[in-house]
Amino acid sequence: MVERNERRWVWCFAFLVLIVTTLPYLIGYWVQGDQWRFTGFIFGADDGNSYIAKMLQGATGDWLFKTPYTAYPQNGAFTFFPYILLGKLAFPPALHDQLVFLFQLFRWVGGFLVIFATYDFVALFIKPINFRRLATTLITIGGGLGWLTVFGFASLWQGRIPLEFYSPETFGFLSIMGLPHLEVARACLLWGIRSYLTNSEAYTFKRAFKGGLLWLALGLFQPLTVVIGWAVIGLHLVIETVIRNIKNFRPVIIFHQQYELGRIKTAVIMILISAPIVIYTFIAFVLDPFLRSWTDQNLILSPPFGDYILAYLNMLPFTVAGIVFVLKKSDWNAILLAVWVVIFPVLAYAPFNLQRRLPEGVWVAIVILAISVFENFLAKYKKSIYFWAGLAFISTIFFFVGATFTVASPNSPLFVPKGEVDAFMSLNQFVSKNDVVIATFRLSNELPAWVPVRTVIGHGPESINAVNLTPRVEDFFKLTGKDEDRLALINEFDIKYILLGPDQLTSQNWNPGQSTFAEMIYQNSSYQIYRINRP
Repeated sequence: MVERNERRWVWCFAFLVLIVTTLPYLIGYWVQGDQWRFTGFIFGADDGNSYIAKMLQGATGDWLFKTPYTAYPQNGAFTFFPYILLGKLAFPPALHDQLVFLFQLFRWVGGFLVIFATYDFVALFIKPINFRRLATTLITIGGGLGWLTVFGFASLWQGRIPLEFYSPETFGFLSIMGLPHLEVARACLLWGIRSYLTNSEAYTFKRAFKGGLLWLALGLFQPLTVVIGWAVIGLHLVIETVIRNIKNFRPVIIFHQQYELGRIKTAVIMILISAPIVIYTFIAFVLDPFLRSWTDQNLILSPPFGDYILAYLNMLPFTVAGIVFVLKKSDWNAILLAVWVVIFPVLAYAPFNLQRRLPEGVWVAIVILAISVFENFLAKYKKSIYFWAGLAFISTIFFFVGATFTVASPNSPLFVPKGEVDAFMSLNQFVSKNDVVIATFRLSNELPAWVPVRTVIGHGPESINAVNLTPRVEDFFKLTGKDEDRLALINEFDIKYILLGPDQLTSQNWNPGQSTFAEMIYQNSSYQIYRINRP
């Protein structure tokens, strides 16, 4: 039960976190000046541009997702729908600025939701209010031991980046900083599991239905996370049932107790209600040639297991003790947390191309189990918990300070040159929606966030056949390239425009104005745009 005074604290904490995490964005707009335009992102600008591009698709009339980062034909898919829907709220002029503002609004809403959901979930397992607050703080803005890299221990990671600096699913702070769909996804996941756990003592269809709707909404934001929820509650049911039968000396596994039946009925209802989007996504990505190609090259693999140990090492000894405690106590709700942690290695290294996504939320279980040890066993040392927990915030502080200093100095890719924006806006006057423009990878990544066009390359996973097309695009702009190869690429993808940046406007690169098939339609000091005129 969460009291009203606890709610006030959660409101204040969430507001403080969101205000602080907004400061780097405000700095970016403050320093953009006359030469640079801020993209609206403080990390992961490539993916950030792709989110704005998806919103721009919605703003220009689309309801199904078609990536602008490929010129191959697409059927469209019901995915990334929240971003497309959000784009419907924006209208010209100043469309890009509106989309960035809506993205930030989405981040704020998602931040409040995930912090409230985290506190509600924590309250199921931890009674002291001060420990509830500590657990919520650790879960939302805590990190691992990556800060050791600053003090000369980078060799522990063997040249790799610590997980807290690039993996939002491993902790949570990165989602709050700039990945709103993951914020909402975790909120729906935790509230759904909470509905499952609280619907056992007095089963009601209404509560089970509510949990199913939460996971149905979760599927709109991150369908894969629904499967994680299914795995956690499914294994919890199996483990709990086995333990109960052993304790009650049942010769066979049976489900005659109302408590167990309530759990099972709730799980079945939640799975059935949340299944449609997961099933659709699975079928679409298997049968659609474009989506299947996207899946094949979208590799998000887990790092060596040692990186996870370093990420969670500060918590792990207490988490293990917490698992032992809940098993001895037969705390049926908390056993779910133990199951979640135990299956973590299976999730993290499942034979799946997005395996690093699968440990989503396990940090929540790790923290709650660790703090429960101080609540139940180490009460006389409870003051020391704040020093121990404080180690988890050092990496977060380093990341935040580093991001703030980075955004304080305008430079690519977090900023776009003003001349480039001028070229984009001029191109917008010539193109029709979904026209294909050829440009370098960097320009191709930024362009669809400003203009509703398609590019040949521009985004790692979404640019189909990028491995083969990237060198062809690079050769397209080289002086050593051949016109017949350029025309072959133009005809293959029905390219309508060529965009040149300062890197291409040198004597070492090809000048389209000297060809018979390109006509200059725009020029400023650093950028040129050519229209293709086919013979």
